[in-house]
Amino acid sequence: MKELFILGVVTTFTLITYYLVEPFAHHQMHKHVESEGFAYKDLPALTKKGDATRGKDLVMGAGACTGCHAIKAAGIEPSMDPATAAASYGVNPPDLSNAGAVYSPKFLNDLIKNPAHALMVEHKFDPAKGKMHPMAQFYGAGGDMDQEVADMIAYLQSIAPKAEELTPKMAFETACGRCHAVHYENWTQIGEKPKFKKKQDELAFEINLANYQDSLKAYMGKLPPDLSMYIRSRGEHYISTFVENPQNYLKGTAMPRVGVTAESAEKVIEYLEDAGDAKRHERAEVGMNVMIYMIFFIIAAVLWKKEVWRDLH
Repeated sequence: MKELFILGVVTTFTLITYYLVEPFAHHQMHKHVESEGFAYKDLPALTKKGDATRGKDLVMGAGACTGCHAIKAAGIEPSMDPATAAASYGVNPPDLSNAGAVYSPKFLNDLIKNPAHALMVEHKFDPAKGKMHPMAQFYGAGGDMDQEVADMIAYLQSIAPKAEELTPKMAFETACGRCHAVHYENWTQIGEKPKFKKKQDELAFEINLANYQDSLKAYMGKLPPDLSMYIRSRGEHYISTFVENPQNYLKGTAMPRVGVTAESAEKVIEYLEDAGDAKRHERAEVGMNVMIYMIFFIIAAVLWKKEVWRDLH
């Protein structure tokens, strides 16, 4: 029993040391922010039931959404390439094909009416100081504005993929992929980097990417970080709550509130976990097998020790 007692003491002190070095130190050194449940309580709730048919007419017409946004699900291609769009707006406006599935309806409702408020960047875009947000707000098409916005949201939801069809990659690209690169997944701010047969084609792509990044840096103040290893360095809770409300961590940051649903946030996290640790599922399985082996090894060692020393005790 003495050996088991020694093993227990060593294990206990090892675990205490690990806790003090990693989880406790991490908690002390980083601000802890509780999740708000992606409820967006500061945003007004939708009060109208939308009609997708009327919403389509508004999105394609008076809403003027297709002047800046592509909707590939409806056959609407982008009016500009990403680099040109970023030079005009600071960042490439997102394709709206998945918007109805990725973004919260409350967020979309406020975004259409008042982009700077919904995105929590009013400190950066103040009309009183002549600084307008690049996304023009919707002033209505002559009817009940709340109903019109609800109709537009209903249309976006009608063309969006179902929750079970929305992949982690689709969620990430819609919510984060126009500002953040993920080198480990071959993702750049202007899309997935293809394999080139000709060097000049690769150079042309790199030039477009550099131009896009220059516009993005001017718009954001600095180039948003590559997220390949962020899930490993920051952790799931930090990224999830930061996406939910960046101002809780960095007051005055230029990063906008993304406005995703809780389900979409989980898929973004899943994408980052796969990018930052591609072997995580395999590693977890191997780790479990090693632990099972160690348990059987300890039991066998104790039984063997008792058998060898039986006549001396």
